[in-house]
Amino acid sequence: MINEVIVTSRSREGENQIAPMGVVWREGEVVIAPFRPSRTLDNILTGECAVINYCDDVRVFAGCLTGRYDWPLVEADKVAAPRLVDALAHCEVALLRVEEDKIRPRLICKPLHETNHRPFQGFNRAQAAVLELAILVSRLRRLPWEKIEAELAYLSIAIEKTAGEREQAAWAWLMARVDEFRRQMEDAL
Repeated sequence: MINEVIVTSRSREGENQIAPMGVVWREGEVVIAPFRPSRTLDNILTGECAVINYCDDVRVFAGCLTGRYDWPLVEADKVAAPRLVDALAHCEVALLRVEEDKIRPRLICKPLHETNHRPFQGFNRAQAAVLELAILVSRLRRLPWEKIEAELAYLSIAIEKTAGEREQAAWAWLMARVDEFRRQMEDAL
């Protein structure tokens, strides 16, 4: 099972990185598998730690994919990396080992510290639709346009029926990226 989370890390130079990512829990360890190249990959390899942030504000996911990285951070408790201020919960992890891969190495991490900050109230359908659209946006150049169009048609139903202000904003940011990609495809023809 893949959990959609926000991974926060810090570079050697002290720059914070916020990245939406799917992580897998495997026998008490967390597997983070960023694509190459990525700042998150570099940061975890050099700093040997990260924070897994569990977040229900889908604007953070959409924002990171559309150049909006200004989400409030605070220092983590046990590792040299930040965490999201508004995370529902977070898990601080240390890098144990790397399973090498040319495209997507797997960073096997040990949980060091977990904290709940407030209860999870559940996702509405629009939040799930935004997360799915965020995944599509992260793969625009890898998926056939017909698949993207079909997914958009289905996901937009949930937005129309259940979106609040946060979901509408996140959807609009992501759709602007989709529209930009569509224009680039049309211009290339």
